[in-house]
Amino acid sequence: MEAYDFVAIGDTVTDCFIKLKDATVTCDIDNENCKICMRFKDKIPYEDVFIVPGVGNAANAAVAASRLGLKSALIANVGDDFYGKEIVANFKNENVSTEFLTINAGKKTNYHYVLWYEADRTILIKHEEYNYNLPYFNDPKWVYFSSMAENSLAFHEVFAKYMEEHPKIKLAFQPGTYQMKFGKKKLAAIYKRSDVVICNKEEAQRILESNEPDVKKLMQEMASLGPKIVSITDGPNGAYAYDGTSAWFIPMYPDPKPPQQRTGAGDAYSSTFVIGLSMGLRIEEALRWGPINSMSVVQHVGAQKGLLNRLQLEKFLEDAPKDYLPKLI
Repeated sequence: MEAYDFVAIGDTVTDCFIKLKDATVTCDIDNENCKICMRFKDKIPYEDVFIVPGVGNAANAAVAASRLGLKSALIANVGDDFYGKEIVANFKNENVSTEFLTINAGKKTNYHYVLWYEADRTILIKHEEYNYNLPYFNDPKWVYFSSMAENSLAFHEVFAKYMEEHPKIKLAFQPGTYQMKFGKKKLAAIYKRSDVVICNKEEAQRILESNEPDVKKLMQEMASLGPKIVSITDGPNGAYAYDGTSAWFIPMYPDPKPPQQRTGAGDAYSSTFVIGLSMGLRIEEALRWGPINSMSVVQHVGAQKGLLNRLQLEKFLEDAPKDYLPKLI
């Protein structure tokens, strides 16, 4: 069995981007609870379609790690259909090991529709119900655990036990939709075992069942669940990290031009922050890496095209504005 620096675990999917041009967005007076609207019972023209195979939180992290120089692998499931074969080929092309990828006979591959309007997206999701099994994957330096389907709760118990039995592995947890639905009590062992937990501000409030608006306080509450490091993003307002003692803030890396679309921006930040830590960077140094990959991703269609290699990332660091520095808060 190969020895890996970085093993990502979570569902993978093909994203079908449908670029809309005939729609409207309506929001409440406080600019929340926004809805995308199209005419009912009509033929709606669209501008373009883009098919992006092999994405998803964990998949994006595995590709980011590979491009930045780590030996990475993905534990995931696909069907034995055309889309599954396309995803396997995508990972091989990205030098992400498919050693632990399960091809499920008679099953479909996850396929999502991304309604792309202006720079934002609304995603129609459907996770196929695979029989989740955790393969033995030795002791990589880091495991990056993220989004899985609604029927995966039992898998989380098996995974928590594996991590307990392999204490040398560093664990990063980026909770996905259903993992947040499971609740912090059911996943208490995973939060407690995590070296890093990463999410955005709204997700932190959901996990903690809190309306707390202050990100620093949210990180402190999240740390009470057990992780050694907590990082929370707040969209255009920047990103934060907390190690139980000190808290830092970093602004967004300035976009060279308006974003094309924002799918994968959060994954790019989260995975790159963890990859920086895995390479021995201090928290405040890794905090500078994340927003750069996020900035690059939103300049392209899909969550992976804009992911940078090490030389490209270091060039952006070299050219960063003088005020692009982490600040203690």
